[in-house]
Amino acid sequence: MLGLIYTSARLVKYPVLYGENAWRIGEKTRQNLFQAINNAMDIALASDPTAVVFGEDVAFGGVFRCTVGLQDKYGRDRVFNTPLCEQGIAGFAIGLATAGATAIAEIQFADYIFPAFDQICNEAAKYRYRSGDLFDCGHLTIRAPCGAVGHGALYHSQSPEAFFAHVPGLKVVVPRGPIVAKGLLLSCIRDKDPCLFLEPKVLYRSAVEQVPSKDYMLPLMKADVLHEGDESWFYYYTMPNKTDNMVWLAENEPRPKILQQDFRSKKHLFTMFFDDEGPLLVDVLPEKQTMTGDDVTLVGWGTQVHVLREVCELAQEKLGISCELIDLVTILPWDKETVIQSVKKTGRLVIAHEAPLTGGFGAEIAASIQEECFLHLEAPVQRVTGYDTPFPLIFEPFYIPDKWRCLEAVDKVFHY
Repeated sequence: MLGLIYTSARLVKYPVLYGENAWRIGEKTRQNLFQAINNAMDIALASDPTAVVFGEDVAFGGVFRCTVGLQDKYGRDRVFNTPLCEQGIAGFAIGLATAGATAIAEIQFADYIFPAFDQICNEAAKYRYRSGDLFDCGHLTIRAPCGAVGHGALYHSQSPEAFFAHVPGLKVVVPRGPIVAKGLLLSCIRDKDPCLFLEPKVLYRSAVEQVPSKDYMLPLMKADVLHEGDESWFYYYTMPNKTDNMVWLAENEPRPKILQQDFRSKKHLFTMFFDDEGPLLVDVLPEKQTMTGDDVTLVGWGTQVHVLREVCELAQEKLGISCELIDLVTILPWDKETVIQSVKKTGRLVIAHEAPLTGGFGAEIAASIQEECFLHLEAPVQRVTGYDTPFPLIFEPFYIPDKWRCLEAVDKVFHY
């Protein structure tokens, strides 16, 4: 049955690197999130003559500048505006995709995706299944900015991922930063299933990384474990280009396959990965302490990953609790096995998301963990979420799950 709903992407026609480590090789440029997304669409348009980008105001670059310069480069036939009609945008995208083109549609804000709900859920997601796998609606990606931004209030702050988690045949992806956003968006664009790509708008300019310039793809349906129980963290305070004084493990300790080392500049703490051949990546991450990840599993996606990174540090520093952090990456279908294995190790789980509590995707994760890890649990699963109210304006700081609410949940499950 599932074979009729989902299929793996066919990558033969694309001369790209694919896989979890694809982004570690090659020349890199400093980009924020919207620049990385723009770069991904640029590559898609250049490598696929059938690809088109469209939506409200995309011709001049869009309200968040994600499509800036693309019409000038590829012309009005391939990058163009649409009427203010989300149902029409989605329906047009479905028609293009089923006719064999690669459709990259933008819904200007995820809050306004609901008029397109019928098209996405009843047409795009079911196209393969209802045809008995004769046809598909792949090469269809719908992008939408989502989440809190500081002043969006009721109609420009929502996180609607849970609405679409009930739709087999659709893939729902939420990136946490520029590197993964570029690779995941290219994977969505080339996937044989329709994809909904939700972009945390507060990260458009605040998330900055050294992003590979080349064409690369990252796997969908695979969570990222960002703080593992067996990781070793190193500190060396110098500039990133000075790699000759690397700090390794003590001589009597086994050397891991990949080491991670941090470098401090005046403003940032850089993280560099090393293997036997040298440096692999320079990334900007929060400062962190040594973590073993044996006590509590933290699960989040999008903006909440950065909140939970701070929680990992605070829990270690203030409570002596080590956390394993998992970025779910793909909401549908989600990587259940990775979360299960982590919870079996820690016995405790805290889930954080901006969407309201009732019916949020955290409830699905909690239910699955209760079913699969019941005898391993040391405490009830905790969810730290938005409240069951419309998204407020002046009360936004109290609405979104901040590091202190998450830290309180960590303390609660640990001392249950």
